[in-house]
Amino acid sequence: MSDNKIQLENLYEEGEHWVQNLGDETIHAKRMGGKFRHLKWLAMIVWAPFFIGPYITWNDKQAILFDTEHRQYHLFDITIFPQDIWMLTMVLLFLAILLAAMTTVLGRVFCGYFCFQTVWTDIFSWVETKVEGMPLKRRKLDKAPMSFFKLKVKLIKHTIWISIALFSGVTWMLYFGVSWADYFNANLSTTTFTITVAIALGAYIFAGFMREQTCLWVCPYARIQGAMVDNQSIMPTYDHYRGERRGKLNKGNFVDDNGDCIDCHQCVAVCPTGVDIRQGQEYGCITCGLCIDACDAVMEKVGKPKGLIRYTSLAEMKFNQEPKPLYKRPRVIIYGLILVSALSILAYGVSTLASMDLKVLHDRQPLFVQLSDGSIRNKYELKVMNKTDKDMQVAISFKSSIKDLKSKENLDSVMIPTGNVKSIYVYLSAYENNVGDDYEVTFVVKGEKSTLEYETSFFTPRSMR
Repeated sequence: MSDNKIQLENLYEEGEHWVQNLGDETIHAKRMGGKFRHLKWLAMIVWAPFFIGPYITWNDKQAILFDTEHRQYHLFDITIFPQDIWMLTMVLLFLAILLAAMTTVLGRVFCGYFCFQTVWTDIFSWVETKVEGMPLKRRKLDKAPMSFFKLKVKLIKHTIWISIALFSGVTWMLYFGVSWADYFNANLSTTTFTITVAIALGAYIFAGFMREQTCLWVCPYARIQGAMVDNQSIMPTYDHYRGERRGKLNKGNFVDDNGDCIDCHQCVAVCPTGVDIRQGQEYGCITCGLCIDACDAVMEKVGKPKGLIRYTSLAEMKFNQEPKPLYKRPRVIIYGLILVSALSILAYGVSTLASMDLKVLHDRQPLFVQLSDGSIRNKYELKVMNKTDKDMQVAISFKSSIKDLKSKENLDSVMIPTGNVKSIYVYLSAYENNVGDDYEVTFVVKGEKSTLEYETSFFTPRSMR
């Protein structure tokens, strides 16, 4: 390594560090066009289903519905009950590992493009720009004494903010069976009203006022993401070898011995968290890439190559190493295996969801009784659960090698209410001499879409010896 390169590296590592904004001033990030700005707008589409979902109907019913009253979750043709809640564990595991895998490969790309805090903050700041103007104008307005104009502008901005926040809160509650008519008619329970206000207030405060402070001090991910990245992780990085020493242009020309960075601070001006990427990686960086757009635009104007700030890894920047393929990175392989496993288990669970569930409990007190005609009778409790959104009619039968095994009553038609477990008592009787050595009995419950079987035993005095 050359002496100049060592000098630049020492300057980079020992230089003045950026001081976190503790919230004592508002960051008014400049909005510029560019590849990553367009990518951020496109990434916001991932939240479109959230606002569209409650209005989609399927078979004349709401397609996505959390029916907490009946403890059911409807997802188009799939109805999930508390008994199948284990699948939620697989969903949460998949999302958690996916987040870790994304961080290992691309840093906090989730924070920069998909996190609800980032998206809502971006929308709120866009509204602020349209209403109050560019950052310099907003700063002047904040410092100006109260006037009719300032009051009017602030009122318009906050009205739009509150409307977006309330719309978000109401949309969330629509997934739980609440309708817009309930809100307009004030037909709301205390719980519904409280949750709606809490979500709206959270969006209003976090996206409108706290903004980057939420990412820095509230969200734990900002603190733990450093443990998820390695020297192969690709993140926005300032090329200090090329950029240092910084210096302003002299009459439009570069000064000898200065690097390509002209210290224009545009990378800082566009950063939504106020990070100076030139001071190295900060946990406040959400990997949105907006600083790359700003720097590339400046480099293009001054006639220098783009890429002074670019997506790259520490291994490539510092050691000039080629990036490793994903299949050669142990951490990525482990994350990938867990993702595939969780997704496979989830897919299996969804594909094997039955329209009903069956459990058979043999009466233990007593195990059997002897009737007046000498036959032996066993009592069974069949718990049949209807896991569909409609009442279900089932036929209950049994099969066994026991000769002349009889049921006390005919159960060809039993109605099971939707989402309920119904206990059905079955009494089977047979003469002990006909039982033999095979005590097995299989109950068969046949519904419209599926048939379930449950194997149990028929007890006699002989079987207890």
